[in-house]
This record gives sequence, C-alpha cells and structure tokens, in this order.
Amino acid sequence: MSDVTIPGGRIRSFVERVENIDSELQELNEQKKEVFSEAKGEGFDVKILKEIIKLRKQDQDERDERESLLDLYMRAMETAPAEKEAKAA
Repeated sequence: MSDVTIPGGRIRSFVERVENIDSELQELNEQKKEVFSEAKGEGFDVKILKEIIKLRKQDQDERDERESLLDLYMRAMETAPAEKEAKAA
C-alpha cells in the first residue's frame, strides 16, 4: 500500500450530509404529494396545477416564446393537408 492517507472522517462527513439532504428531499416530496392529493380531493385537476407551477418557474419572455411557437406549430399543422389527401395527390 502507499503512504497516502485518506481523510475518512471528511469522507464520512460528505456522505452523511448528502444522506441527510436525500432524507429531507424524500420528506418534502411526500409533503408535495399530500398537497396534490388534497387539491385533487377538492376537485382540482392536478395536471393543470403542475402546468401552472411549471409556467410560473419560467420568466415572461420564455413563456411568450413558448406560446408563440406552440401557436405557430398548431396553425401550421392545421393548414397542412391531411396525410390521406397528400398521398392521393
């Protein structure tokens, strides 16, 4: 073996810190599930709530760009001939 010493205490410290964070994240995810379950119980659509949360994380410019692209793609798709029509031509 080499004479290099590995700071085991420091490694343990990092590992335990990450394990604690993982535990906290698991608890927070459980709380989030409970909130969504409560909202669903009151008749709210959880998918829509998640979409709102996703949109609120974006800045206004990102949202505007996304909505513009979505509108552009939808209009392009609606004006394109259907596959059956394109094959017949």
